[in-house]
Amino acid sequence: MQQEYHLKHGKPYPSGSKYSPKGVNFSIFSRHAEYVELLLFSSAESDEPFQIIPLNKDINRTFFSWHVYVSKLPEGTWYAWRMDGPGQARDSSFRFEKDKNLLDPWAYAVSDKRWNRKAACKPGDNTRTAMRCMVTDDRYDWESDTPLAIRSEKAIVYELHVGGFTRHKSSKVANPGTFSGLIEKIPYLQKLGISHVELLPIMAFDEQDVPLKTADLGLKNYWGYSTHSFFSPHPGYCVTPEQGTHVQEFRDLVKALHKAGIGVIMDVVFNHTAEAGADGPVINFRGIGGKSFYHVDKIDKSILRDYTGCGNTVNANHPLVARFIISCLEYWVREMHVDGFRFDLASAMARGENGEVLQDPPVLWGIELSEQLIKTKLIAEAWDAAGLYQVGSFPGYRWAEWNGRYRDIIRQFVRGDKGILSELATRISGSSDLYQYQGRLPINSINFVTCHDGFTLYDLFSYNHKHNEANGEDNRDGCSNNISYNCGVEGDTTDKSILALRKQQAKNVFSILLISQGVPMLLAGDELLHSQQGNNNCYCQDNELSWLDWSLTEKNADTLRFVQQMIALRKRHPSIMRRRFLTGQSIDGKNVSDVSWHGVELNKPLWFDPEASLLSYTLAGIEESEANLHIILNMSDQATAVELPQLEGKKWCVAVDTSKPSPNDIILPEQQKTYEETHYKINNKSVVILESVNTKSHKLLGLF
Repeated sequence: MQQEYHLKHGKPYPSGSKYSPKGVNFSIFSRHAEYVELLLFSSAESDEPFQIIPLNKDINRTFFSWHVYVSKLPEGTWYAWRMDGPGQARDSSFRFEKDKNLLDPWAYAVSDKRWNRKAACKPGDNTRTAMRCMVTDDRYDWESDTPLAIRSEKAIVYELHVGGFTRHKSSKVANPGTFSGLIEKIPYLQKLGISHVELLPIMAFDEQDVPLKTADLGLKNYWGYSTHSFFSPHPGYCVTPEQGTHVQEFRDLVKALHKAGIGVIMDVVFNHTAEAGADGPVINFRGIGGKSFYHVDKIDKSILRDYTGCGNTVNANHPLVARFIISCLEYWVREMHVDGFRFDLASAMARGENGEVLQDPPVLWGIELSEQLIKTKLIAEAWDAAGLYQVGSFPGYRWAEWNGRYRDIIRQFVRGDKGILSELATRISGSSDLYQYQGRLPINSINFVTCHDGFTLYDLFSYNHKHNEANGEDNRDGCSNNISYNCGVEGDTTDKSILALRKQQAKNVFSILLISQGVPMLLAGDELLHSQQGNNNCYCQDNELSWLDWSLTEKNADTLRFVQQMIALRKRHPSIMRRRFLTGQSIDGKNVSDVSWHGVELNKPLWFDPEASLLSYTLAGIEESEANLHIILNMSDQATAVELPQLEGKKWCVAVDTSKPSPNDIILPEQQKTYEETHYKINNKSVVILESVNTKSHKLLGLF
């Protein structure tokens, strides 16, 4: 029989469980609880607790913190809380349920081994089907590791799903779908050339949080935008979660990526939680006292306001909730060495306690001004599901934004839409119309064309319409406005000309993205032409539809090579990694403008031509040794001879022509030859990039 441990009053700080060889201090916040008890379990799968510890509010409560110290309690002990308080008869915003096991919001390791979401939604005891927390020790050898300090203008972000990156059998890693499996793929990331991985949510989330029809198909929450434990890595990404190795395994990943020179950005979900709407499960916050943590309706306080489309909205600007969020972020930077965060539906965090949009939201400014986060990259998805759209106006100055307007204009242009050259030029120049007037910079723009949410890049040119029937929602889910073009056939085809065009269009997107001012973000698998068969909302598809098929590295090796070399081209040109906006004015000490805009003829851009779909421009090198660039973008249906600027003492070399077959689609600098003609004939649906060189070391080549 398990021994019972001796108890002391404990301390209110720190929150959570704090282990020492002498014992464990437990502390949890609840402003309105009237009765609290701590349950101790010998394992994550124990049917019953071996000790139940009732807390006395006269000795185990300090202000709104409930606390107790358990002497000589070993690390590895599993635990949960139970609370009781005012019923809905007194206040309809309360959801205290005395029989429900509650997770500690500050837990560093949780188990969902026996979790049953349906049982947590119904009244009654769920001890045998609830999630549990583990007491863990914080010791770890970081080997002098610290968060990286990669300047944002040099960043190239690669968005990936930890599970899906290595779950496919073709990945051939020892532990597929885990942090450990991702470590084995670091050499691939290094060779690709990216600077940061942006990990889809890795905080512990509820895999059972999907609609009933979707669950009946055997599907589950795959992306992870259903967080319940904000301090714990997701147990499903761990090799031995039953041993509470969550923190160690994630730290191993961060340390290994840092050794490879790659930063770690976490996708975090502070706009809602896994507890869903009024009929959702009691997991932690709802049972602790959701009145503070969630937005509630002014009149009927049993109704949770939903600005996220997920049933609830975190009341992020409540003082206690704001402190929780900021402390959590500081923990991941201080203790886990994370380099940045991308905030899902970040605009929901700009709402006040009554749902109004705040000009200066305390939580967002608190994050921006936190001393511990001062070198941390902050990226906002600057909109929410209730219509608030803040791209270009998100509160704060350090915050970068997912630039949805960049995504849309690049999709339109590459698709072949005409008469949009002026906005195209603005977007590829860093979106000064959105950021410059506020004193912000090109690095405030995260440029992307695809991300986890929507079509993959290959599907963007293979489907005109979404095909989400496999999700179990009759194809109603997912965005219907994809700005896509199937190149003539919907979906799979054996037509070689269509297949060639789709691949060329993908290369066009990569070229434009990687020569744009701002911070480029690539979706993992796009470089391999990964397809999801037209499903643009694979949030529930934890299977081969979403998983990365590593055999594509051989099948589409030419596209992978192209992306690797485009990244290398970007890195050797500071002129496309500017921290400040282009001006069109002469560069100090040089008789040349930083940028010059052209059309078919020099200095005659087709800004006002409603039928135009060709733009060219020249970028001057910033440094004395840097080559100039001349870039031609032709998304028309016709080949066109475009006039080239003449250089004093230099010649042009063709570096990129997306219309040519590999390896001539992108040519390494040492293999380039000078181009002597005054015009370049660019094929339809193509991007051409020329680099300047001194002629002494290059052979002359006339191409027409």
